[in-house]
Parts: sequence; structure tokens; C-alpha cells
Amino acid sequence: MPTQDNYVIGVSKKNAGISTMDQWMKSKTVVKLGGVGAGSATDDIPKVLMATIGLPAQIVSGYKGTADVRLAYNSGEVQGVCNAWQSFSATWPNELKSGDLAIVLQTTAKSHPELSKVPLAISYAKTDEAKNLIRSLVHSVGPAARPYLLPPGTPKDRLTTLRKAFMDTMKDPEFLADAKKAKLDITPLDGAELESNVKEVFNLDPKLIPRAKEILK
Repeated sequence: MPTQDNYVIGVSKKNAGISTMDQWMKSKTVVKLGGVGAGSATDDIPKVLMATIGLPAQIVSGYKGTADVRLAYNSGEVQGVCNAWQSFSATWPNELKSGDLAIVLQTTAKSHPELSKVPLAISYAKTDEAKNLIRSLVHSVGPAARPYLLPPGTPKDRLTTLRKAFMDTMKDPEFLADAKKAKLDITPLDGAELESNVKEVFNLDPKLIPRAKEILK
């Protein structure tokens, strides 16, 4: 029952010369994306997209965190990054306000309300294999980033009650007012949808597992 991270890719209009995903894909401009390391969304999501939709990118990995990636971005060392929209909103306000940072792609299964005009990565997948890999390896990242979990064997009625209570809280006017004051982005995902996302990982066609391992190594 998480509030999910909506991972997106942002690039510098000035240093990359890119302002939309269509422009990027057509130009084949190789954009340097800052990364934290294998196993992180900054690295793994672009790796999957490079392999599945031909994303023209180069991952420059090894930064200590996205704060260091931001410094590298501002110095022109890298030209973009895959990061949560919530993180961009909170920690990249100057880059967004200046208009230099262009959010060109969403890597989630559904659009964020504030990014309705930004395309979804899976819309660029041309084969069933590409779509399956994106669903299993990319769509599951954001929802599973900050989950609330219960132990196996929890009674179903208790699970249902807690799921409902969580979602009711996410709609509570006082809660939303406090979140707005704190400048928190509330994008809840109910437990059933999280469960569905996790199952996508385990339902990956066994024939694609070696391919997935090769991409993420």
C-alpha cells in the first residue's frame, strides 16, 4: 500500500539540445545520464530502455547520490538523469523553473497528473519482448520503492481493512492540506495494484530471464 515514486527522465535543453522524447529518438542524440550505480533506478531503468526501445543514452555511473548528479548536471558533466518526479520537484526547483530541465519521458505504467503531456516509455516499445521487459523491470520500480508490507498469512479481512484505511487517509482533506503545506506529492497506489505490479516481475517469461540478467548486469 505505497505512495509510489513516479520515475521520469529529465534532460538539459541547453546541453543536450533535447526538449521532447520524439525529438530525442529521431535525432539519435546520445545523452549522458548521471547514475548512482547498478541496482539503482538511475542506472537500471535507462539500461532497460536502451535495450528495449533503443534509448540513445550513455550512463555515467558512480555518483554518490542524485545530489551529486545534480551538481554534475549543472556543470555540464552529464546532460540528464532518471529520477523520481517527486525528487525533481523537491530538489531541482531551479532547473525546472529556469525551463532548462525538460521532463521528456515517464517510465511508469500510468501518467502522473502533472505530466499528462509527457509520453510513457512503453509507448515506444515495438515488440512483445520489449513490452514484457518494461512491464517487469521498469513499471515495478516506482510502486515498489516505498511499500507498506504485512507478514505472510495476514488474515484477508485485516488486509482489506488496512488497505481501505490507507486509501481513505490518502483522500482525507486534512491530510491532503498538511501534505500541501509540506509540499509533498501524494500519489497513492492501492495494495491490489502494487500486488499486480510485483507479480509482473515473477511472471516474466522464463525465456527472457537471461536477457534481463544481461541488461541489468
